Amino acid sequence: MKLRFLFKLSVFTILLFSSEKAASQILNAESLRKVTDTSGYSGSASLDFQLKRNVNNFFTISSNTHLQYKMKKHLILFKNDVDFQKIEGEKLSNSFISHLRYNYKLSSLIAWEAFLQGQYNKVNLINFRGLAGTGPRFKLSQLENYRFYLGSLVMYEYEEVLDNITPIQRDIRASIYFSFSFYPTQHISIVSTTYYQPKLNQFKDYRISSQSSLLVGLFKNFSLKTSYTFTYDAFPAVGIPNSQYDFTTGVAYTFD
Repeated sequence: MKLRFLFKLSVFTILLFSSEKAASQILNAESLRKVTDTSGYSGSASLDFQLKRNVNNFFTISSNTHLQYKMKKHLILFKNDVDFQKIEGEKLSNSFISHLRYNYKLSSLIAWEAFLQGQYNKVNLINFRGLAGTGPRFKLSQLENYRFYLGSLVMYEYEEVLDNITPIQRDIRASIYFSFSFYPTQHISIVSTTYYQPKLNQFKDYRISSQSSLLVGLFKNFSLKTSYTFTYDAFPAVGIPNSQYDFTTGVAYTFD
């Protein structure tokens, strides 16, 4: 009980100071990264509109903020998203994901990552899910405008669901991801990431998430952002479909 309380308290502390897209069950941490060669702070804020379908059809307005601090070999990423949802034209719901990640650059091709994440999602019956993980991240390309990455992490997961059937889950999962980032012009960026997260003692219990985003510069510091996300959970809460998707478009403001 004491360990559970301390774990939830540490994640809740993150939530107090930050606000990703909460409807997805796996956060795309690659979307947090802002490419910059300078030290100091950078970040972004965006307002999104979504048309989505899982167990119901609904319209969502969401806002998210992202703060990044870089200093020599150190990189800290901090992100928090909140969604307000109108379901089937009448019911209101909400959700959030909050994420803190630290990177230490071991070499030009390898970095070590550690992260904490907390989330709540009423639609998917997730009362609380807390994650803590660590592992290496590999840079597969040295090209500036075309970047490829592979990550292989191990994480602890604590989950409470609201289906009145599933007991509290305490699991160890792998989190393996492949990501690529394209910057064909100064005003266009494309980022795509796919995650595979199996339970280490039961590989048939796994989650897959794939997200692709397009960012097109409109004018100074403002861009049009479009994202498509697909998720699959082999064992979701009772009554929740295995596969879900969402399509998001909105305007993002970035700063250095």
